[in-house]
Amino acid sequence: MQSESTKDYKYEVKVIKLEKSLRIPKEITSQLSGILSRKKISQLKKEAVECPVLGKQVPFLQCFVCKNFVRRVRGIVYCRGEALN
Repeated sequence: MQSESTKDYKYEVKVIKLEKSLRIPKEITSQLSGILSRKKISQLKKEAVECPVLGKQVPFLQCFVCKNFVRRVRGIVYCRGEALN
């Protein structure tokens, strides 16, 4: 069990369910096609997060491939919160 002082994340971000899927760059989709099934990718396209680093809503799959992504547990994404280049 980790103590409060050794957290590996800075932000806890809630996953938002959407009616329509968000546009995701082809590079991200092709990067994930070997890892996830097409059905799972299409489900995840309908989810988004309010990114604390970028300050806007982004598709969950974009968050998933980000270097700040730590894990996702029960609809909460744990983010390192470091600046992106």
